[in-house]
Amino acid sequence: MIKNYTKDKPCIFARSGALNPTATRVRYFTQPRQAAGYSKVRDKIDKIVLVGVLKNKRDLNILLTENWYRIPATYAPTRRFDYLAFYQPALFGRQGKCIRYYARVWNYQIIKRKDLLPDESNHNRAHDYYLQIRVGKIKKLSRPIRNIIPRRVSFGFTTLNRLLKSKNILQLYNVAPTEQIMEDGLRMAGIKATVQHYVSNGKKRYRLDFAVFCKQGSIAVECDNKKAHFSPRQREKDKIKNTFLRRCGWIVIRLPEYDIVSDLKGCIVKIKKAVRKLGGLIHIANLKFSILGE
Repeated sequence: MIKNYTKDKPCIFARSGALNPTATRVRYFTQPRQAAGYSKVRDKIDKIVLVGVLKNKRDLNILLTENWYRIPATYAPTRRFDYLAFYQPALFGRQGKCIRYYARVWNYQIIKRKDLLPDESNHNRAHDYYLQIRVGKIKKLSRPIRNIIPRRVSFGFTTLNRLLKSKNILQLYNVAPTEQIMEDGLRMAGIKATVQHYVSNGKKRYRLDFAVFCKQGSIAVECDNKKAHFSPRQREKDKIKNTFLRRCGWIVIRLPEYDIVSDLKGCIVKIKKAVRKLGGLIHIANLKFSILGE
């Protein structure tokens, strides 16, 4: 019998979801042709990419010179992946807010931080376990995948095909460009809105997708993408944000992705009704923003 090890590397992902450094998946075939065919099929459908974040320039240097990346074991994904892509946040300056590099995954191991980074043996997480992922040749995308509409990027899965074709983060995760759709809809309806307006009370600071200022109050328009606002944790954060805004005197209108994509006209009608309720629009040029952002 022929064992197929084409992609069955030592795997840390047990079916239960727990870390298992010694688990190895082995598939058996009775014919060489069958094994070769299986490998070709997996090459076509199983190229899963995990997008990780490079926290600083030192991590980028380690990646480029030593070909490895680390994830705290407590946050290690339980889903198998074949490639890693690397998001560079704003702290990278002009090179930031985009994905430039990706690489094929070779193997994994669980290791203490102090053994991974011996020059930081006094770090407060020196004895914590990390997943070290060794990768092959670091490849550079033909064009960076940019985070055009600022979104917080953390670990996420996509496909190699999408990684190579996407121009921005929304395309990479197959997320509908709801903000662009809504911005176009508001402009066509003659509703002047401030894009990405921030509201703060000195302690908390929230970003609004759109702020519509009226004579008797203000409206916060939030575009809720299905993937970004699906989890219970995010829904709870949205409730807290809503409560904060309402206490500051805002009317909050949350528009689900499905409604924006399939019924933009209905979404605009909701906003128009709120504008009329607040006495109509006020000229943005005449606004004086207070500490609450109103």
